[in-house]
Amino acid sequence: MRVMPAEQFALGREIDDGTAEQQEAVKAIIAQVRQEGDKALTRLTLELDKVEVTDFRVKEEEIRAAYDRVDDAFLTAIRLAAENIRKFHEKQKRNSWFDVQPDGTLLGQMIRPLRRVGMYVPGGRAAYPSSLLMNVIPAQVAGVQEIVLTTPPATAGVAGIDPHILVAAAEVGVREIYRAGGAQAIAALAYGTETIRPVDKITGPGNIYVALAKRFVYGVVDIDSMAGPSEIAVVADDSADPSYVAADLLSQAEHDELASAILITPSQKLADLVQREIARQLEALPRRAIAAKSVQERGAILLADSMEVCFDTLNRLAPEHVELLIEEPFAWLGAIRNAGAVFIGPFSPEPVGDYFAGPNHVLPTNGTARFFSPLNVDDFVKKSSVIYYSKEALLANGEHIVTLAKHEGLEGHARAIELRLKKEGKTNVRP
Repeated sequence: MRVMPAEQFALGREIDDGTAEQQEAVKAIIAQVRQEGDKALTRLTLELDKVEVTDFRVKEEEIRAAYDRVDDAFLTAIRLAAENIRKFHEKQKRNSWFDVQPDGTLLGQMIRPLRRVGMYVPGGRAAYPSSLLMNVIPAQVAGVQEIVLTTPPATAGVAGIDPHILVAAAEVGVREIYRAGGAQAIAALAYGTETIRPVDKITGPGNIYVALAKRFVYGVVDIDSMAGPSEIAVVADDSADPSYVAADLLSQAEHDELASAILITPSQKLADLVQREIARQLEALPRRAIAAKSVQERGAILLADSMEVCFDTLNRLAPEHVELLIEEPFAWLGAIRNAGAVFIGPFSPEPVGDYFAGPNHVLPTNGTARFFSPLNVDDFVKKSSVIYYSKEALLANGEHIVTLAKHEGLEGHARAIELRLKKEGKTNVRP
């Protein structure tokens, strides 16, 4: 890993737009699905996934059979994780409200869940039941009645689905599941086919083709975000165990060669120990090649003159995950302005949040923690303003409204108010 002064470090931030060829390919796929529906979905699944699908909808008996293919330990873990995630997100719920004022005016806000939401779940070697829980449960807590999953067939030539995905879906009560992946699945969710009805919003991770498809259908439907590679920044001092720091950095580096694992510390001693620990732990890591390239090309150890500089650097990076492995971490918590999720102390490593604690692991990446939040219940509701003016309120305030409308040159707006004022006896209103 590079070692450098914290003030000199700058992490490149770019949204992956894909190549021109990838963009054109995705646009073509979307156009085919819009025009041909299931016919295009069938053809593209055979062409791109090498699977011939005759029935996209996963049957109930397939879901039941999936339980025979997962072990009890997985089932226990997924149930406990789902319970924790649901409890956390229940605390995010908000209610509609109405405010009645003395003059009879009523102002308020109605909160309503989205009607139908589509979740994209990667399949094959990148099958992540934990992401399924993190996307589905906040939507359910928000009150979304129709949740549909799409996931690519798990094995070339076989129209099956990873059983762990099916079991996780069944455990949270999702039964509308389709064996479709890639940009074609996103297009089907956005525009609908003969089999898959369109949705209002699409969430969930995927490869560059999925990400581009989500970007291209945004506006027809809502989407969650354009997620980038995973990131972690560990702020640590001499109180930290260097083996913990190294392990936590590698837990993110193994995700992707483009993942960023960064240590920010005022301690040269800790920096040296962590360097050695990373080299040692890499030797036994199954995803060694990926993690090694990540820490070599995107990782860094940043040396700061003080804890204040550590946190200034952290806020400049605005990372997806932050760990505080320092003395008195709660005393510094308020210094964090930009972070997707914060993990405090030596017994709160980032994987606790990825899988089990309850907060959502769908987090802002690529510095977007400066203005984005984790996926949450609010992402699955919409708000409508409610306005009721009594006659007394309009008579009292109508002239102010007319003044503003005329200032903006919108005479029709002004006249809609003036007409009412005149009919109610306001004598100083123009004819």
